Amino acid sequence: MKKHQTSHRDKSGNISISQTITISLFSTVKINQNASGRLDLPIYLFILFFLIAFIYSSVGHGGASGYMAVLAISGYFSPELVPVILCLNILVSSVALTNYSRKGYFVWKLFWPFAIASIPAAFAGGYLQLEIDLFFIIVGAVLLLMAGAIIFKTYWKYDEGNPRPVNIPVALLSGAGIGFLSGLVGVGGGIFLSPLILFLGWGTIRQIAAVSALFVLMNSLSGLGGHLFTTEILWSTAALFALPVLIGGYLGSRFGVKTADPKLIRLMLAIVLVIAGAKMLLA
Repeated sequence: MKKHQTSHRDKSGNISISQTITISLFSTVKINQNASGRLDLPIYLFILFFLIAFIYSSVGHGGASGYMAVLAISGYFSPELVPVILCLNILVSSVALTNYSRKGYFVWKLFWPFAIASIPAAFAGGYLQLEIDLFFIIVGAVLLLMAGAIIFKTYWKYDEGNPRPVNIPVALLSGAGIGFLSGLVGVGGGIFLSPLILFLGWGTIRQIAAVSALFVLMNSLSGLGGHLFTTEILWSTAALFALPVLIGGYLGSRFGVKTADPKLIRLMLAIVLVIAGAKMLLA
């Protein structure tokens, strides 16, 4: 077991505990964010986050919706963790973008129309603060939509050998909507972007993965920027999850570059999102 504790003096001169981290291999990772609240995270969350990063990065995504689903099902989700999820999204999408770009799958003309509208919209969504009940309703609905999107992506077939030209006005409007919703609920937006491009037939599977990775990265950075003005970022929590998601993201994106998408894993992920979304809506 390892403990690390820091302290500081408040304005009155009294010493108060600012952060305590307790790590036990067989129980939980405990984080005292301040003197009045503590976040105890079980070890299995780190294993699940590794698996989520692996699965999502294989298709160019950062994993935010999966992290939300796991936290919701296990009862640990709260709005304060949204910036942490965005930090993990940034790490995983960066690794995925690197692996897909090295193989030449990134297509600039498929990226910029969505990005130019989504980035400022993601900042606005991240800056906006909602009532807690409304927040959970929106997140629950988004998770259900994500499940449907994953199922759609799994079974929709089209001739990806002949992508159609990008419709700029449609891409701009879609990018703005995806960016705002992504910043609002703390996801990168790839889970919305990928099925849209698939449906419109504007790119191949791996081109979409590469474009989604940069889209997720930019939206996550923009959304996190909005949260910096309104929310205290739990950097210690983000740091603890960084290693498992980085490893998962690297291995998953390498798998995605070299291997066909596994339908069974996507379907299981969709089921998890349905459960998480329903749990939030009922709550």
